[in-house]
Amino acid sequence: MGGNAILHLIHPLGFSLSEKAIRRSGLDYWQHLHKYEWASLQDFWERNPITTQHFFLTTKSKTPYYQACFGDECFLYFGREDAGIDEMILDSNPNQTLTIPMSSKARSLNLATSVGIVLYEALRQNPWYRFD
Repeated sequence: MGGNAILHLIHPLGFSLSEKAIRRSGLDYWQHLHKYEWASLQDFWERNPITTQHFFLTTKSKTPYYQACFGDECFLYFGREDAGIDEMILDSNPNQTLTIPMSSKARSLNLATSVGIVLYEALRQNPWYRFD
C-alpha cells in the first residue's frame, strides 16, 4: 500500500463505471483515487504475482481479517456481491483467505462496507501511512 492505497479494478466488474453511476453513488472523490483497470485476473497476476501479501476475502474462511499481518504492499481481493471470489482461487490459496466475522442472523455486508473495514485495518497496521 506504500504511499497511497491503489484501487485495482479487474474485469468483468459487477457494477458500472459510467459517469452517471459514479455520480449517483456519491463518489465525489473518484477523481482523486489512484486506480487501474485490468482486462482479467490473469492479466493482473502477470504484473502482480501472488505472494503471501495477497489476501482473499470470503465468507468461507474461518480466519478473521484482523489476524492477518498486512504489509506495506499488500493486495486485498473482494469478489462480486452476488458471487464472491471463485472457489478455485480460494482453494489454491487457503492460508490467505480471510473473513469479516458476522452474526449468523445477518446475510452479508455490501462490497463498499467490506472494503472499508479491511482496508482500514491494513492502514492501522501500517502507522506510517499518511492521508495526503
